[in-house]
Amino acid sequence: MALSPTEARAAAAAGCPVDHSAAAQAEAAHDRHGYEPFDMKNPFPSYAELRRNEPVMYDESIDCWVVTRYADVKSTFENWEIFSSENAQAPVRERGPQATQIMKDGGFTAYSGLSARMPPEHTRIRAIAQRAFTPRRFKALEPTIRENTRAALQGMLANPDRTGDFFAQVAYDIPTITILTLLGVDPSLVPTYKRWSDSRAAMTWGNLDDEDQIPHAHNLVEYWQECTALVTEAHAAGGDSLIADLVTAQDGGAEITDHEIASLCYSLLFAGHETTTTLIANCIRVLLTHRDQWEHLVDDPSRIPSAVDEVLRFSGSIVAWRRRALADTEIGGVAIPKGANILLVMGSANRDAEVFENPDAFDIGRSDARNHLSFGFGIHYCLGNMLAKLQAKIALEETIAAVPGLQLAQDADIDFRENLSFRVPLSVPVTWEA
Repeated sequence: MALSPTEARAAAAAGCPVDHSAAAQAEAAHDRHGYEPFDMKNPFPSYAELRRNEPVMYDESIDCWVVTRYADVKSTFENWEIFSSENAQAPVRERGPQATQIMKDGGFTAYSGLSARMPPEHTRIRAIAQRAFTPRRFKALEPTIRENTRAALQGMLANPDRTGDFFAQVAYDIPTITILTLLGVDPSLVPTYKRWSDSRAAMTWGNLDDEDQIPHAHNLVEYWQECTALVTEAHAAGGDSLIADLVTAQDGGAEITDHEIASLCYSLLFAGHETTTTLIANCIRVLLTHRDQWEHLVDDPSRIPSAVDEVLRFSGSIVAWRRRALADTEIGGVAIPKGANILLVMGSANRDAEVFENPDAFDIGRSDARNHLSFGFGIHYCLGNMLAKLQAKIALEETIAAVPGLQLAQDADIDFRENLSFRVPLSVPVTWEA
């Protein structure tokens, strides 16, 4: 069993007889076929080992049954009556007493928008949200997305040394501006919402000790208070935004509360940009790593939608998501007890050779890339998938048009944020000719 750094230090201080050295933790990882839940640098070899040797494995370090084969992941997503999503937004590491008190004192009562809700509640809220989350709204946003992308690219290309960080200078802001515009929020608040979103990712899916949780707890209180204020403002002033649409629907008799609308805001103001920033960054990172595929897009930009789906399959923004067993059951022939937590590793399922031929090859001509599970499956399938793919498509179109000779920086060694579910590059260093 691998301990967190805090647990290891505490054990050592107490003279614990169990060996918690680096060598012991390496051996524990070996016992789990090399799988380290929070290490996102290159998890794919360990995923392959798990699929081959132990496709349904219990990992004590995260108290989850780790599921890695495509058929098992898909069927578990689909069977919502047995495999509940109620733990999807629960903190991976228990909140410490100080963080808990900060959030209690701040009136933090946020709940999942949709991903952790179950029918009939989920069915009711999703039906109302879909009436506001329409393709018409996405289409209306397209000129703004394109304009923002061009401006961000020109800003990066103005760097006199012809080097830049595509993640920080292009991908980082675009989806946040988009989701803020969709929800009727001032786009100048991008840095604030990014700070709040970083805290939400760290507090829910990260591996923080009690002390490190404290600043994030303060941020989440601010974040939730802002979401409730946005609903209050929509009641008072209306407007042309998704929040105003939900308030209007409520006034027209739709069965949705202010708290549920605020919770949707809490979810959308995170999920609506965090994963799309990563998707855009990954499109550039993966395509530039596979230069022949980039050149195919330069020659024929009409292949960009297929390329986006292949990036989602090959290197998705979300690589794992949680469920909880509501009854004694089984997955892939392995007994799963009632109450057990389950980690569905979509990043592994998307490279299952039983489904995808030569799965470790990146190929934008792949005919079945759209069968990836990066947006989930079943009743909780991502509501914003079309908007995410639209923004990635525009980003690639504009980048190829502006700088077809873009290159990944020589010898770039890209690190990824430690996280259980989100695989986020810390940078995407690029270069270009004059």
